[in-house]
Amino acid sequence: MSSSSSFESFIALRYLRAKRKGLFAMVTTAIGVAGVTVGVAALLTTLSVMNGFQTDIQKKIVGAQAHLTVYASMSASGRSHVEGVLAADPEVAACAPFVLGQAILNSKGRSLGVVLKGLDPSREFSVNDLGKTLLEGSWDGLKGDGKVPGIVLGAELSANMSAPVGAEVVLVSPKSVSTPLGMLPRMQRYTVAGVLHTGYYEYDATTAYTSLEAAQKFFAMEEGATGFGARLKDIDPVDSAARRLQGSLGQSYFVRTFKQMNRTLFAALKLEKAVMFIILTLIILVASLNIASNLILLGVEKTRDIGLLRAMGATPTQVRKIFWTLGLFIGGAGVAGGMLLGLGLCWVIYTFPIVELPGDIYYLSRVPVAVELRDVLAVTVSGLLLSLLATIYPAARASKVNPVEAIHYG
Repeated sequence: MSSSSSFESFIALRYLRAKRKGLFAMVTTAIGVAGVTVGVAALLTTLSVMNGFQTDIQKKIVGAQAHLTVYASMSASGRSHVEGVLAADPEVAACAPFVLGQAILNSKGRSLGVVLKGLDPSREFSVNDLGKTLLEGSWDGLKGDGKVPGIVLGAELSANMSAPVGAEVVLVSPKSVSTPLGMLPRMQRYTVAGVLHTGYYEYDATTAYTSLEAAQKFFAMEEGATGFGARLKDIDPVDSAARRLQGSLGQSYFVRTFKQMNRTLFAALKLEKAVMFIILTLIILVASLNIASNLILLGVEKTRDIGLLRAMGATPTQVRKIFWTLGLFIGGAGVAGGMLLGLGLCWVIYTFPIVELPGDIYYLSRVPVAVELRDVLAVTVSGLLLSLLATIYPAARASKVNPVEAIHYG
């Protein structure tokens, strides 16, 4: 530290430790520190809770989907080609074929449009966490009894259609089949083999699962597939992996990451977090105005002292630095206190079920919390910058003090 900065820090600390005239000056200083503390704590806690929700939603999405998906209408040879490309990629840990299509589910006089996914459980569970989401029944029941295949429904879909495990449902394909009576819709009876709960409403309310062979037969695809799901060794480079695979497979195939398939949701979460950051930063801004008013009062109170410093050779820049340092001391104390308070609140929320959530709506029993280093740094920098901005006017005002008039009239 240079001698000049040591001088400004020494004077700033002297001003902070010196007895102020009147109780009001002490109260404004305490309010400035407390305001920054509360603002920083509120901002850090809110961002951490939003990170927790975003992380939980991402886990549910990835649990129901693969990290990336290759879409195309593939024949048996096309399946072999795609599987070879995926197996050769160094980032791909596992892949599984699937058949995906729309159908109408009928049960007890009720009809509902659903997405039917045909999968091979022995391979599908290596690319997602569907195997861990079963509430009732068994995935082995997808094989059926030889004549009637099995089907697994999402929990919301099962409840809406009154189709528990063991019930029989009918799927109607939008593709027609030629019969002696003319073109009729393809229909297939299924037995509900299980009910799953991913925690993500869109999947639990609209998706049904059956075996790969049953879906191929239902959609008349022989041994083909409509896509491959792939799990990566590391989820972070998913975008670069998707671009690389798209280049290897060509334009006949469509490679989509879980982020792209849920772009609207993730964009909304990102926007919500940015808006909350801006709104809660206003709390710190209001507290910074208290710091500014406190420094203005201090400048008036210490007019004679500032005049003496100027008379002894202190430059206007040094006077400004004294007030900048004062503001950073006050703001820094508030930021440090806010960090401790915010991290403490996050720990309490994470450890104790203070805020209980209705499980049927949020699929969570407590508020999730995830503290990220970048948020801690962003909150710290924001608090210190706003505290520094609050010192600009008081510092400029104090630096313009005329030493002769200050000593004479101060």
